[in-house]
Amino acid sequence: MAIKVAMIGAGSVGFTRRLMRDILSVPELQDTHFALMDISQRNLDMVAQLCQRDIQANGLSAVISATTNRREALTDADYVVCMIRQGGLEAFALDVNIPLKYGVDQCVGDTICAGGLMYAQRTIPELLSLCADIRAVAKPDVLFLNYSNPMAMNTWACNQYGGVRTVGLCHGVQHGHEQIATCIELWARKEGLIGAEERVTKREVDIIAAGINHQTWYTRVQWRGMDITPRLLELFENHPEYRQTEKVRIDVLRRFGYYSTESNGHLSEYVPWYRKRVDEIGQWIDLSHWINGETGGYLRECTEGRSWFETEYPKWLSETPPPMTQDNRSNEHGSYIIESLETGRIYRGHFNIINRGHISNLPDGCVIEIPGYVDHNGINMPVVGDLPLACAATCSASVRVQQMGMEAAVRGDVTLLKQAMLHDPLVGAVCNPEEVWQMVDELLVAQAQWLPNYVPAEIEAARQRLAQAEANGTRVKLRQTDGAARLKVRSVSELAAAR
Repeated sequence: MAIKVAMIGAGSVGFTRRLMRDILSVPELQDTHFALMDISQRNLDMVAQLCQRDIQANGLSAVISATTNRREALTDADYVVCMIRQGGLEAFALDVNIPLKYGVDQCVGDTICAGGLMYAQRTIPELLSLCADIRAVAKPDVLFLNYSNPMAMNTWACNQYGGVRTVGLCHGVQHGHEQIATCIELWARKEGLIGAEERVTKREVDIIAAGINHQTWYTRVQWRGMDITPRLLELFENHPEYRQTEKVRIDVLRRFGYYSTESNGHLSEYVPWYRKRVDEIGQWIDLSHWINGETGGYLRECTEGRSWFETEYPKWLSETPPPMTQDNRSNEHGSYIIESLETGRIYRGHFNIINRGHISNLPDGCVIEIPGYVDHNGINMPVVGDLPLACAATCSASVRVQQMGMEAAVRGDVTLLKQAMLHDPLVGAVCNPEEVWQMVDELLVAQAQWLPNYVPAEIEAARQRLAQAEANGTRVKLRQTDGAARLKVRSVSELAAAR
């Protein structure tokens, strides 16, 4: 019997099509029903048309349905995949631009820090509403695969308060794994361990990565029976590209002894050391790609991507649809999990789940990212044990921020949100308590339309505090800045020329 996969937020053209193709590359899943749901009818229609064309070109019996009615999409679903961005780019811009006035310079702002915490306030109420619909109309044993950030806070809320079995999925571990394989290849060729044309792929490099989402650590790396972990610093320092683009990750590796899964720009905003002084930020980042630390880099990337999508859609329709084969399958975990549960073929990946003693020196109940195995019996997560102490200390600080941010979103608690912001590693390194209090008030007022969890009286009280501060000559001194390393959003014509 065909399975049904409900995809919530399916107007994301790249991700929706990629996951659909991945699933349909599995012979046993080629009659899957994909129920696409989005609040934008226009985006939904475009994505559905592209997906339907891909299926027909490959001669498959899969079914596409598209609706703006969430319960309709969820009815009798075996799997639910979520990739929503609550508030869209309008809210995302506020996550980046308002904290900048208080000296908080973010590259991404989607996990913790000021932007990640506000993102959770918008997203968690919507996810809990989604969970209620899943409980009401999806199949009883449905699995919820969440791709929406902030990953840890969202997955935590859905499991603790949503009443739905939820696994969080991210591709950071895979990307870092590829980097490590590249470094080993360069070193092995220099040492004469492989031939001039021989490659080292990540399939040959065994890893164990453990931590929390976007702060996961490669605690063990092996290649051809050799423990590569102690060599990683040397390998990354000698890599001609990474020594320029991954300066934060390499510095943390130098001081911790372990490489982080997450990009240079991401990692730089989760710790208090690299983005707290404007005149020092430049030495830790690289502007060859947004992910290496550019101020508001991901916001620029998403803004440009939306413009490109709107103008290039007709060209995509005219292109020859790609074949849905294993050779074209991405490394996203979602399709492999579904394949393993449905066929019994074993898959090993890294998933975000609730800690139940799996990492023994992080709190039980928090969301961790560790290796897991999937087959007909389900998703099985082994015990990792203790993280190295420096890694655990960094993760522990973020876990408590995540916990306060998640609870603030569930309760609509302004004080708890301010306390979460105050304890955030980068915000706390940059702002004093009064600055944090005013910044949160400004964020709440600016984003009120996406915050049904906060009662109108709380938003109005924040607005009154801001007005009173303005009348008295503002409580804190704001910065007039675009950030330490911000690039201009490119026009469609500029993007076309660059490509």
